Parts: sequence; structure tokens; C-alpha cells
Amino acid sequence: MNFRYKNLFFDLDDTLWDIHTNGREAMLETFQEYKLADYFPSFDSFYDIYMEYNVELWGKYRNNEIKKNELVLQRFLLPLQQGGIDDEAFALRMNDDFLEATTTKTALIPHAKEILDHLKPFYRMFIISNGFSEVQYKKIRNSGLEVYFEKIILSEDVRANKPSPVIFDHALKMTNSRRNESIMIGDSWEADIIGAHDSGIDQIFFNKEDKQEMEFLPTYCITSLKEIKNIL
Repeated sequence: MNFRYKNLFFDLDDTLWDIHTNGREAMLETFQEYKLADYFPSFDSFYDIYMEYNVELWGKYRNNEIKKNELVLQRFLLPLQQGGIDDEAFALRMNDDFLEATTTKTALIPHAKEILDHLKPFYRMFIISNGFSEVQYKKIRNSGLEVYFEKIILSEDVRANKPSPVIFDHALKMTNSRRNESIMIGDSWEADIIGAHDSGIDQIFFNKEDKQEMEFLPTYCITSLKEIKNIL
């Protein structure tokens, strides 16, 4: 055990909860429910368009360039318009049904529960996520992650997104954690690692995409969650 640290802050989506597997399954169900095969050549063609817009819009949301209501509307309306559906009410209904479907999906990143079981007896553990409150709590509960974490800190509740120091400072205060005894574990370089670094918190960068160019060296870097056993 690395007893320098007492408080572990985990990102949720794509660090523990498999957003790509779960999101794709939920989107396929929604695509079929809304009969979008009548408007797009295939599910994959729609999904590729959706993902391009979704990644772009989440980046803008994270950087406070757009509000939540614009994100949830545009990420469906823009791809639907590519299929000839220009209907805001339709896009919002689809968003709601898709989000609800995601909460029923339970796939986790490989070794997630294994490493949480390994860490739980020795550390206080928390989640810091930029996801929407009405969705994240259900995902955490339904996927069996709730038992591992003392508190869930969500950007929507704090009114600040990672990488803002505001959410990290709030998390430290809310959990009564000292900065020099805490470490952030996440897959997003921009949100998790830069955010923690700029807030004076050590980091474990879950570098699944083999990112090579970094503005600084993170405290630790891993390519599999099981490597955390060599650190903590």
C-alpha cells in the first residue's frame, strides 16, 4: 500500500463505467425504437455522425462554452438533421430515452471491480464526474459501484465542470480531504489530469488511447486499471 495517499478520487465514465460499450448498446435500442433505419443507411452510419457531434459538444460543455440544454438538444438534433429530421421535440425525446436506457447498462472497464476490491479496505474513495446528476447516480447504483464510494461529486451539483479547480476544491472540502494526501484517477487528459494537476492534486493517468504528447508528466501513468496495484 502507498500510505502517502488516503483519498482516491475516481472519474466514472470510461475510467470505471464503460461508456462506449454501454452507450452503443443504449443507442442501438433507441435507434430501433425511433425507427431511424428509415432515415439512415445503417445504425453505424448514424452512430458515427452522433459520436462526432457528441465529442465536440461535450468538449464545449466542459469548457463552459455551451449550457446543458444546448448540449442535450444539439447532440441529437444535429445528426438527425443529416437524415432529414429537423424536429427539436423529437430530438429531446430521443435524448431522454437514450439517457434512461444507458442507466440500465452495467458493463465496466476491465479490472474495475477487481481494483476497487483491492483498494477499498485501505483508502477512502470518491467519484468526481462531469455527467448529468439524473443519470450518473442510476448508473453507479445499477452497475454495483455504489458500495465502493463514500461520496459522489457531480459537476452539475457543484456548478463547475472538470477541469475547473472549483470542482476539485469543492471535492476536497466536501470529503474533508487534504490535497497532499489525495490522488485523481481518470482517463481524460483535459478534464481529469490537467484539472487535478492545476489544483495541486497528484494524478494517475489512465492512458488507454496511448497519448504521447503531454504538457507535463503526470504523477503516474497506466494503460490498465490492474496496474494501480503497483502504485496503491
